[in-house]
Amino acid sequence: MPNPRVLLALLFALIVAPLTAANAEQAPNTLTEAEIADGWILLFDGETTFGWRREGNTDWTIDQGVIRATKGDVGLLRTTTQFANYQLHVEFRAPEETNSGVFLRTAPKPESPTYDCYELNIAPESNSFPTGSLVGRMKVTPECTPDQWHAFDVTVNQGTIVVQLDGAEVLKYEDPQYLGMGFIGLQHNSGEVEFRNVKLKPLGMESIFNGKDFTGWKTYPEMDSKFTVTEAGEIHAENGPGQLESEKPYGDFVFRIDAITHAKNLNSGVFFRCIPGEKMNGYECQIHNGYEAEDRTLPIDHGTGAIFRRVKARRVVSDDQKWFTKTLIAQGPHISVWVDGYQVTDWTDHRKKDDNPRRGLRTAPGTIMLQGHDPTTDLSFKNLQITELPQRWPVARNSKPADQEEASN
Repeated sequence: MPNPRVLLALLFALIVAPLTAANAEQAPNTLTEAEIADGWILLFDGETTFGWRREGNTDWTIDQGVIRATKGDVGLLRTTTQFANYQLHVEFRAPEETNSGVFLRTAPKPESPTYDCYELNIAPESNSFPTGSLVGRMKVTPECTPDQWHAFDVTVNQGTIVVQLDGAEVLKYEDPQYLGMGFIGLQHNSGEVEFRNVKLKPLGMESIFNGKDFTGWKTYPEMDSKFTVTEAGEIHAENGPGQLESEKPYGDFVFRIDAITHAKNLNSGVFFRCIPGEKMNGYECQIHNGYEAEDRTLPIDHGTGAIFRRVKARRVVSDDQKWFTKTLIAQGPHISVWVDGYQVTDWTDHRKKDDNPRRGLRTAPGTIMLQGHDPTTDLSFKNLQITELPQRWPVARNSKPADQEEASN
């Protein structure tokens, strides 16, 4: 007869241990340190619709880290930021009769899934385009059990869309006249649907700092700041005021940078769409990790990730003397910022157009500057990466107006 203790050990290994491991898995709507280092950002923070906008009268709610819709108009809950090339992860759960979807590169209020968006469907097998299909473009029929959580992993790169359902590739679609960029939308059509773990990694990022010298950058030795390249391949900034300026201008882009303050309550920033050669004359994406009354929702000096003097960061995510990652997306008048993958800024510049961003809206390309703020400046930067955003419509469709509506937040 088998030893009872051995049987209990086997039962623990088969049942209890896997459950313990599952409980220790990553919490929903969060990013691991590895994901942050790899460039992922959260589109849904698990608690609010910050960074999203409702299109239509649908009863979108958030409960226990889940976005839910049960009734109302056919419409979208869509991002306020547009994306071009990316990897997208989104989990969904729906009853068998539900008709819903995830919209890619969509207009705010799309008119046709064959024209101004890509609709990744969530629908029963009886539908003309079951779950995993691109409505009006490509039909697939993978198995997808109702009332269970499933995951889409989607790669959208130029004219190619690849869809994985629960880790298995189910679709690869090529569009020779592809939409260059657009919003991401969660759709309610009919029935109930739930979403969670909505996160994205921008693709096409290229380094703009070689880790050796300031090739591609302009220094200002006459200013007080001193910028050097360390043996570790980092940019070190001390003293100030002063600036280090990119030689190349950028207009609409995704920019990513790692930064660290080497003392408490230091002030610096990343300036963009700057007037070349002028002293820090651009939009300023703030670096200041201080906050009041031990409350991270009360930033000092607008807070890291804020657009200084325009909009405060809604939360101070980063800490002094620790590396953090900032992701900045500028598209037309709309600017959004994530710190360690958490969105802290969602702002549209509604001022009148002006070549000088201190006076008004500047959408024209301008340089990127790293700031030395004052004599206490002591910061380091690394992993400077950027990708420029394309037009929404390709050349063949330039005659058709792109819906560039922006949310006012």
